[in-house]
Amino acid sequence: MNVRYRVDLDQPERDELMSMLRSGKHPARRLKRAQILLAAETGLSDEAIAATVVVGGSTVYRTKRRFVEMGLEAALSEEPRPGAERKLSGKEEALLVATACSSPPPGRSRWTLELLADAFVKLTEHEQLSRETVRRR
Repeated sequence: MNVRYRVDLDQPERDELMSMLRSGKHPARRLKRAQILLAAETGLSDEAIAATVVVGGSTVYRTKRRFVEMGLEAALSEEPRPGAERKLSGKEEALLVATACSSPPPGRSRWTLELLADAFVKLTEHEQLSRETVRRR
């Protein structure tokens, strides 16, 4: 068995993981990572850990790698996820909500997503805003 990343927990780390699992007041992903580290310390293979904890093999590998390279907190926490930046800041979202709560334009009985998007573009420096962005907010 080729073990690239060997997990050796000291007693305070083991105690922290066990208390985290006993309390259950943490995000599920964090608890799964704690289970992975405890299982890896016992010497189980990555495949056995993945089957026991019900995660993919790559999750086991990444969790063990991050523990060995960066420590316990890094292994338990989330890495930044890829993706586009948010289109609206907090203040802009508040402005959008305030606009939606205001009276609709003359001749309309209520705001539509398209009307909100158009009004928001006029109020801000945005060149365009899709109805889907407005709907999600």
